[in-house]
Amino acid sequence: MSAAIRVISSMATRAVLGELAAAYQQRCGVSVQSESVGGVDAAKRVQAGEPFDVVVLASDAIDKLAAGGATIAGSKVDLVHSPVAVAVRAGATAPDIATEDALLRAVETATRIGYSTGPSGTALMRLFQRWGIASAIEPRLVQAPPGVPVGQLVANGDVAMGFQQLSELIHLPGITLVGTMPDPVQIITTFSGAVCAAAAQGDAGRRLLAFLASPEAIAAKRRHGMEPA
Repeated sequence: MSAAIRVISSMATRAVLGELAAAYQQRCGVSVQSESVGGVDAAKRVQAGEPFDVVVLASDAIDKLAAGGATIAGSKVDLVHSPVAVAVRAGATAPDIATEDALLRAVETATRIGYSTGPSGTALMRLFQRWGIASAIEPRLVQAPPGVPVGQLVANGDVAMGFQQLSELIHLPGITLVGTMPDPVQIITTFSGAVCAAAAQGDAGRRLLAFLASPEAIAAKRRHGMEPA
């Protein structure tokens, strides 16, 4: 068997990449070693030249890496669209989030609200500002540390309501998944992959990305709460 392809990603795609890496190894006989960390840390490590072959992050983060020369020009491939969902602790009453007004009321009445350091958290803060409630709810906001799922804060009772990528909440014990945010304010993050400038196996990385973007990967993406890009 040839040397393993080294992949680094943010936590949002950890589960789906794990499943697809196993499928790729079975299909092609090529091992994939995937490491998932906080997105900011992943980007810093790729920028620092750690010898990863492929990086998978939010699309805008991949664009920044490309602009800085940390990934190979033209190697970016969009992989999945990932919606943000809302969760409460298992056994708690699920709030109504069916409409924008209902979600706003749920946020205004929640005792503590968890959000992530990733792109979903940034977009959520913009929404709160647009609603005009950012200052009022700031004392009740809890940002999960990098690499820690918001759902874990929910399960532990540290927050009453949590927002994060559906893919990071869907399989987590101790929570009730209320659902995705309503369409008018839904937050969708596109996650993309690219070949790292420090790649030892650039061609192998391109072949892996082609598989991750292929129809063969669609079912796994949907099992993890994502849609193919």
